Amino acid sequence: MEQLNHWIAEAASFVWGLPLLILLIGGGLYLLVYSRFLPFKYFGHAIDVLRGKYDNPDDPGEISHFQALMTALSSTVGMGNIAGVAVAIAVGGPGAVFWMWVSAIVGMSTKFFTCTLAILYRGKDDSGAIQGGPMYFITEGLGKAWKPLAAFFSIAGLVGALPVFNVNQLTQAINDILLIPNGIPKGFSTDLTIGIVLAVITGIVILGGLNRISKTASKIVPGMVVLYFLAVLVILFINASEVPRYFKLIFTDAFAANNYTGDPMLGGILGALIILGIRRGAFSNEAGIGTAPMAHGAAKTEEPIREGLVAMLGPFIDTIIVCTLTALSILVTGVWQSSNANGVSLTAKAFSDAMPGFGSYVLLICIAVFSISSLFSYSYYGTKCLSFLVGTRYKHLYNYFYISSILIGATTSLSLMINLIDTFFALMAIPTMLATLILASKVMTKARVYFKMIKS
Repeated sequence: MEQLNHWIAEAASFVWGLPLLILLIGGGLYLLVYSRFLPFKYFGHAIDVLRGKYDNPDDPGEISHFQALMTALSSTVGMGNIAGVAVAIAVGGPGAVFWMWVSAIVGMSTKFFTCTLAILYRGKDDSGAIQGGPMYFITEGLGKAWKPLAAFFSIAGLVGALPVFNVNQLTQAINDILLIPNGIPKGFSTDLTIGIVLAVITGIVILGGLNRISKTASKIVPGMVVLYFLAVLVILFINASEVPRYFKLIFTDAFAANNYTGDPMLGGILGALIILGIRRGAFSNEAGIGTAPMAHGAAKTEEPIREGLVAMLGPFIDTIIVCTLTALSILVTGVWQSSNANGVSLTAKAFSDAMPGFGSYVLLICIAVFSISSLFSYSYYGTKCLSFLVGTRYKHLYNYFYISSILIGATTSLSLMINLIDTFFALMAIPTMLATLILASKVMTKARVYFKMIKS
């Protein structure tokens, strides 16, 4: 197992090198400038679309704008925001948060383009149903000659969509917060039991298909964000005197890298800190990875630009708001320096220190809802990838593979799980970003027509 962990860690470091950094962040910056910051100018309009102001039940698609965003958010607002931020701070210090912000701001533009393309170039699967996502906008937008690139994305997506990191961290949280303090020792049998319970819950929902997934997500995601938001505000209020100092430190440490403890990359520790922040940011909001376009591609709309604008809100909610709240709660309580904990255990320490007796239980409720909602959405992504590769008749087989992977995530180490998902997220990003950059002019042509229309 140690050897396997070493190989996967090496693979993650290799694929997250300079070329991918240029493709994700450089490509995102290019899209931002190329669009002349156009998506940001219509932030208010995006909110109106999300509220259902422009919904038409007769439009093609399966779910509403709101349900599409909630389905996408239920996979992104999750362990990336609680455990992923903690991993970033444990290794990189406060400065890692700044580079997560950079990833999110650039990611808002990337999401606008990728999710507009998901509607603009929807295709049909072998059963005749309308589908969206990178594999479809590659084949429909670039032509059948590009199908190998679409297949590459789909193969990487089969592993990238597995819920192993979320399950791993939820299992760790249940052990640290609930079982161990109550005298139940952590072991393989307890981890396996947790995994079996999660597998049963997930199976009940995901075997019901996208409609059940999106309806469940649209009910629980807003509530879980509000609960988590209120809990962190309590922590920040208790430690109000520390907030300005640490908020400033996020900016200064981003370039000084004084608190980075990992291995140097790109010639030094600053380069390593930048990559760490961007990796954790990409894991948190998934901009440029290609998962969100699969959810947004199912939205009921004939206006691709509207869906792109709604999707753009995802990284803002996910990273700029939720990740920042997590980061500040870890920083102001001082646990990032006083504790050797990592991942979700570090966030749990911050909650228990700020709110003794019940803080960690509040976090456990949030984690449980975050994680379980993520389990529902990721299965949909995997079934779409398998459908593209071998046809819809076999897509249900992925769900059984997916459910069994929950048991692996529950009983394996954090480092192995996070490196595995990092590796396949990187592989998914390559075809997604290449196709998006090539098709960007098509999006802008459509955007100019749409924004002219809503002004008239």
